[in-house]
Amino acid sequence: MSTAPIEQQAGKPVRRRVEHVMGMPISLALRGRHASSAEGGDAWQAVIEQLREVDRVFSTYREDSIIRRLDRGELRLAECPAEVAKVLDLGRVAEQLSDGAFSIVLPDGDGNRRLDPSGVVKGWAAERASQFLAELDDTDFCLSAGGDIVCHTADTDGLPWRIGIEHPHNPKSLIAVVPVRSGAVATSGSAHRGQHIVDARTGQPVEGVASVTVIGRSLTWADIDATAAYAHGPLAAAWLQARPDRIALVVWPDATTTLIDGRPGVRR
Repeated sequence: MSTAPIEQQAGKPVRRRVEHVMGMPISLALRGRHASSAEGGDAWQAVIEQLREVDRVFSTYREDSIIRRLDRGELRLAECPAEVAKVLDLGRVAEQLSDGAFSIVLPDGDGNRRLDPSGVVKGWAAERASQFLAELDDTDFCLSAGGDIVCHTADTDGLPWRIGIEHPHNPKSLIAVVPVRSGAVATSGSAHRGQHIVDARTGQPVEGVASVTVIGRSLTWADIDATAAYAHGPLAAAWLQARPDRIALVVWPDATTTLIDGRPGVRR
């Protein structure tokens, strides 16, 4: 599943850039002072270089990555870059909050359990890399890592980004469009990659839900929450109801939807 910024209908021109990193498309939309400046280009390159380093450390597809070597016992945690411990700590917190449905230790194809922090890394990495873009004055940005998005608008009263959420049964159409000025949007589902998300408690592919989109302040936690909620299957919406300061859209197999709004002061 993915989300994407929709072309603006009015306002500042948008400059777009795309590159393939970490096995997925990384795309950027910039508007404002540095949309086409050298500083904007430098910030984009800094984003890409940091994500390449994340791939070198955390890729589960590269046998020489730090995380694969750690999993095989070739490295101790103390010998790894400091961000490895930070990501593993995030994973442990997420597992507790999800009652074990989300985990960074998952069964592989042979039934063995393998260290796999992918459910944390994508959102965390994109949110961290977006700091280079946040340093551009008078510039709005919308950074997408494989469809998980972090947005910023320099003017709090300015034009929001319009984020389209794919329909899980027809990826060529949208099931919703949400305005976001500064915040994050993450979607989990099976439309593009098949049933790749499992309930970590059982090791079985998830059934009973089509997609989960979470909108929040932090892409790290929006991404984790979307995956954790999806892993709860038919209990996705019930689990999300308890998460604070989140807006979420759950799409069910019959294409009906449930909207959750956990912002303070909003009645549910």
